[in-house]
Amino acid sequence: MEWVTALPPSGYKSYNACLVIVDRYRKTLIFLPCHKDDTAMDTALLLWIRVISHTGLLKNIISDRDPKFTSALWTNLHRLFGTKLSFSTAYHPQTDGLAERMIQTLEDMIRRFCQTPAILEKGWNPRLPADTLRKDLIAIHPKASSLKIILDKVKHHAKQSMNDAFDYAKQKWGKIHKVTDFKVGDLALVSTLNFNNIKGPKKLKGSYVGPFVIVALNGTNAVQV
Repeated sequence: MEWVTALPPSGYKSYNACLVIVDRYRKTLIFLPCHKDDTAMDTALLLWIRVISHTGLLKNIISDRDPKFTSALWTNLHRLFGTKLSFSTAYHPQTDGLAERMIQTLEDMIRRFCQTPAILEKGWNPRLPADTLRKDLIAIHPKASSLKIILDKVKHHAKQSMNDAFDYAKQKWGKIHKVTDFKVGDLALVSTLNFNNIKGPKKLKGSYVGPFVIVALNGTNAVQV
């Protein structure tokens, strides 16, 4: 058995904790709502009313070293019942691994039950027919204005990030690629990478042919020879 604490108060008794009990033989689970400040007597009564009254006296209880489980009342009571108390060591949750795993499942279930099916599936609650009669959409969705502000900030941040990325790429490109200042009358070599009409073995052809005289300029990176 293990405790789940730090839960928000709920129920008519404002429960803020849960006692998780796992039957190691049948693998059944028992979740008992309780309070974080319950005493050893409160825990013993809860165990007697909700568990022992249905299953009979227990042979062995594995738990951590919570003060409730190590108190004189708890130990003497279970010694009277003939129940063996086994305690897990510090920083070794594998001793009570079943309960620890069920705690993870319980916390996940609680998170799901706190939301509507529409929220879990779509992220928002659907509008009701009565909502269509309203003209003030802000009244239907009170967080619409704040959401718009957030979306505007996200849009501005995305645009700024795109501009920064463009400037960075331009700067890196400028360091690697040098702009050649061609002039009419200069001599230039032409790459043979895309030439298919050169005679001889392809592997032995030269990387460039020429030089040729530049007779016209077509922009900054294209010339006519």
